[in-house]
Amino acid sequence: MIAEVPTLAIDLVEIAENTTVLNDEYIAHRLGLIPIRYCAPDCVRGGDCHGAFLPHRECVCYERCPRCSVEFELDVNFDTVVQDRPESERLLPFTVTSADLKSNNPNVSPAHFLNAEEQDSSHDAGISIVKIGPGQHLKLKGVARMGIGKEHAKWTPVAVATYRFYPEININEEACATLTQDQKQQLVDVCPDRILELDEVSGRLVVSEYAWETATFTEDLKVTQSEMKHKAEDDDFVTVEHSTNRFIFAVEGTGAMDAEEILMSSLRVLKDRLNYLATVVEQVKDM
Repeated sequence: MIAEVPTLAIDLVEIAENTTVLNDEYIAHRLGLIPIRYCAPDCVRGGDCHGAFLPHRECVCYERCPRCSVEFELDVNFDTVVQDRPESERLLPFTVTSADLKSNNPNVSPAHFLNAEEQDSSHDAGISIVKIGPGQHLKLKGVARMGIGKEHAKWTPVAVATYRFYPEININEEACATLTQDQKQQLVDVCPDRILELDEVSGRLVVSEYAWETATFTEDLKVTQSEMKHKAEDDDFVTVEHSTNRFIFAVEGTGAMDAEEILMSSLRVLKDRLNYLATVVEQVKDM
């Protein structure tokens, strides 16, 4: 997901005029890190651009074409855009954002916000690029191309991709029946992740509703149980173990693709790699 899923990112910037406080290289770098979202004509979700574009190095065009690139134009003049402001606010800085980038492909646009909640809480219209003041002007053209995170981090569609084992929590009812209520409460309190709770009606130990999300496999529970046992070889009252065939995967996208699309795209990449490996193995066997 981090290294192999293809996305679009601005890879070439042609600056016509820049009188802002940031130099050309800094602005080009900020443009490259803006997530670019591809939405298929019949879909509103950010999807896989693999079938819609070719890698720049594989395209047969001379320099660039709609098959391998998307052009964005940005032209913001402070003295022009502040005309719509009240007289008292015309000297305040204006923030140039990703919303000022105009795409020549209706299916490709910057991912201004990750979700509607982020959009509602933002003071800007998109991702900030630079602030400009009176007399300043920024005009440029950016060319977005398809690539993968292995080549540069700007093509990575995820901010975080992690997994952890699914917790299997088992309560030994027979052993727990020998415990007092105070001892049961002690088992509940000793878990920093609060994976256990006492049933208000029966007084039995039960697994909390969201224990699978919070379980951290700490040793505190095991140590406390050992002190409560009559014999060291007695069974544990509660066991928390890693599942051998289930795990929890967490994917946080940058906005270029939806999390579900990132997962499906990564599975496609994995399948293609395995098919290629199988082909190579067959060729080696025939040698």
